[in-house]
Parts: sequence; C-alpha cells; structure tokens
Amino acid sequence: MTPRLDMIGIVASDMAASLAFYRSLGLDIPADADSAPHVEVTLPGGMRLAWDTEEVVRSFDPGWTAPSNGDRIGLNFLCDSPAEVDAVYDALLAAGHRGHLKPWDATWGQRYAVVLDPDGCGVSLFANAA
Repeated sequence: MTPRLDMIGIVASDMAASLAFYRSLGLDIPADADSAPHVEVTLPGGMRLAWDTEEVVRSFDPGWTAPSNGDRIGLNFLCDSPAEVDAVYDALLAAGHRGHLKPWDATWGQRYAVVLDPDGCGVSLFANAA
C-alpha cells in the first residue's frame, strides 16, 4: 500500500501558548494538555494534528536545533508496517532525496524515520510496531 498523510506535527517552544493559539481557531484541545510533552487531536475527516515540545524532539534527534525561520511543522506519513517504513525510506534515498534519521524502533512503539523534502523540511515515515 502507499503511505498516506496521517498527521501534521508542530514543534512547540511553549506548549501552553501554542495550544491556546489553536484553541482560538476552534480546535477542541483539552485544557489539561497544556503541560503535556506530546498532544494530539483528531480533526474532522480523521487527520491528526500533534504538538511536541522541543525536549521531546531532542530526545530522539539530539542534534535538532530550533529553526530561526519558524519552520516547526512536519508532515507525517503512516505506513502499513515497519518493513514499509524501511522500504519507503530506502526508495526515497535511492531517488536522490536526503535522509535525516534512519529508520529506528521508537520508544513510543512505532518504527520511525525522517527524510528531507527538497526544501529541507523533515517528513516523517512511521508505522505501529508489529
């Protein structure tokens, strides 16, 4: 199967401020989420929007630094299996795209990898662990 866009991720320097902003746009985000390191909401149609603190991102990408140009949104593509994460990652590299984080088994129970789009934006590939 083809990977499908499943979640848009935002790296928040101030989780409470970010969530307040998106609440003001009508998103139903629980008030007790303000101090969480990771927050997700499901949008109409099933797409998910997620926020991670900078600390969460650095926990799996220690070299990550906050961008100075506001580029804190990442596209996340759901794959059908951990093997598909590896295969899609390899195919993208073979096509000349740059990898950022090779596939790994994340502590949160997913196979995960990050490639860079032509403009250098991170695009995550993930699948739930088998």
